[in-house]
Amino acid sequence: MAGRALGVRDLALVASFAALIAALGMVPAWYPFGAAVPVTAQTLGVMLAGVALGSRRAAWAVAVFLVLVAVGLPLLSGGRGGLAVLLGPSAGFLLGWLPGAWFTGALAERRPERLPRRALAVWFGAAAAAGGIGVVYLLGVPVMAWRLHASIGRALTLSVVYLPGDLVKVVVAAAAAAGLHRGYPSLLPRREVAAALAGTTRMRPDAEVG
Repeated sequence: MAGRALGVRDLALVASFAALIAALGMVPAWYPFGAAVPVTAQTLGVMLAGVALGSRRAAWAVAVFLVLVAVGLPLLSGGRGGLAVLLGPSAGFLLGWLPGAWFTGALAERRPERLPRRALAVWFGAAAAAGGIGVVYLLGVPVMAWRLHASIGRALTLSVVYLPGDLVKVVVAAAAAAGLHRGYPSLLPRREVAAALAGTTRMRPDAEVG
C-alpha cells in the first residue's frame, strides 16, 4: 500500500468498496454441515475491490473494513464484530482478505491491452480466483487448523465445501469488472509486467542527444 498519497477520488472509492463489503454482510451467513467457518457473500466484495480498484486501493478498502470490525462494529455477516472474531477459526480467512485483495488487484492491473470483453472477463476471473481463493485459503486453512486443533489436511478437507460458492463469486466478480472497465477504462490502472520489472525505461545506446 506504499506509494503516492491517495487522492480524493481514491479515498471515495476506498470508502465505497469498504461500504460494499459491509453491505454484503447483510446476506445471512450459512454454516454448511455445521462448519466452524461460515459461507458469506463478503468475499465477493473483496474480489470486486481487487478487480475494480487495483492492488493499492483494494487493500486500503479491506483494511478500513477490518479495522472497523476490530473496533467492534457488527459488520460481518450475522452481525459479528470485535477482536474475538479475529481470533476464532475464521480469523485466517478474514485476515487473508487483505493480501487477497491486493494480489487480485495486482494481477488485474497487469491485463494486456485491447482484450475482447470475454477475454477480459477471463483475466479478471483468474485474478479473483488467485487472490480471492488462493491467497485467502493460504492463510485461512492453517489458522482454521490451529484454532480447531486439527491437521492441515483435515482443515483443507473441511474447506472444500466453500469452493463452489467461491467459484460462483469469481464468475460474478469477473463479469461485473469486465463491464465496469469497458464503461470506465481509466478506473483501474494498468501496469506492464516488463515495465514493473525494469523500473524505468533506459535510453538506447544509439539514441541521439541534443
